Amino acid sequence: MTHHRGGASDYHDATLREGIIMQETELKLELWRSGTGSLLKKNPFGSSPTILQQRSIYYDTPERDLSKRGLSLRIRQSGNERIQTVKAGDDAAAGSFKREEWERPVAGDTPMLDDPQIRDVLAGTGPKLAPLFEVHVKRHRWNVVDGDATVEVALDIGKVVAADREAPLCEIELERKAGSPRALFGLARKVDLITPAHLGVLSKAERGYRLLGPAPGAVKAASTPLSSEMTAATAIARIAAACLRQFRLNEAALGWSRDAEALHQARVSLRRLRSLFSISKSLFDDSRFDHLREEFKWLTSELGDARNIDVMIDRASSEALSSRLREARDEAYAGRRPSRCRVFCLADCASHHSVPQTGLDPDCAREVSTPCPSSPARVQRVSR
Repeated sequence: MTHHRGGASDYHDATLREGIIMQETELKLELWRSGTGSLLKKNPFGSSPTILQQRSIYYDTPERDLSKRGLSLRIRQSGNERIQTVKAGDDAAAGSFKREEWERPVAGDTPMLDDPQIRDVLAGTGPKLAPLFEVHVKRHRWNVVDGDATVEVALDIGKVVAADREAPLCEIELERKAGSPRALFGLARKVDLITPAHLGVLSKAERGYRLLGPAPGAVKAASTPLSSEMTAATAIARIAAACLRQFRLNEAALGWSRDAEALHQARVSLRRLRSLFSISKSLFDDSRFDHLREEFKWLTSELGDARNIDVMIDRASSEALSSRLREARDEAYAGRRPSRCRVFCLADCASHHSVPQTGLDPDCAREVSTPCPSSPARVQRVSR
């Protein structure tokens, strides 16, 4: 059996019979499909891409046992090659994913579960596994060397297909193969200068599972596990990631509905993030900190216009008043007035600005190399 050693940001790989176990560090960005042409034309990655057609089949039990345990199992076909991958996800991540992976080549579309460690991870679900959904993409792939860092860049354009439903997919993944994770953020900035890039918080597996159920609604804050062994910087990064994930998921819900609760939870996530920044300011050594905090304050205020109308509608004393408020609500949500406070665009704007400047970027915070028991405890109150 192979054991991991070292910190959470270390890259590991060790041979497991015919398979590989490793930890993946990845930054995911969502793009508008209309912007991919400009990205491919300007190509900031220094070489021509390798282009692949890929089909991935995702497996689970009828009861979704793997999903409930934060696992995914897929077989990805690229040309004549098929690779089986088991992943253990990190639900707290926003854009930046760190997760365990087990990979091995397979001959067909039937999962191979003969490795003892894989059987232990899947915990007896093997006999009930069945294909649930597929992901079809055209992948443009680059290997980028930046100083001591090596990063694999993958631009995926395609769709997720589940039964009779499908959803478009357009995202770019920046995966650290070696060196400092700072290189991921440097490349993200280059992408964002060419076409608006928004932090991606959903894995391809999560997108597939979402297609299988009803349209997701408002998302409340999830608990963020912390421990006294964490450095203050690690604790802050985890909570910031959870806040950004909550914001992005509620932004997505607002994309297909005018759900007052989704708008409320989007504002909750921003307030949590502002509170986190206030109590952790001493750890930041970057001139952008105050600017970013003010940007979130501005956004929270702008979203408040629509939220205040929602509250007044619930308290309206007459149908005539309620009708006028609903007209005002439509204007606030749809942005008929010529300003930047359109709810849908504001959410995109926040994510757009946050790519190069979030607290997830190691350049934005002084490194705290020793455990700080008091700081995580202090931060824990914000995460609840």
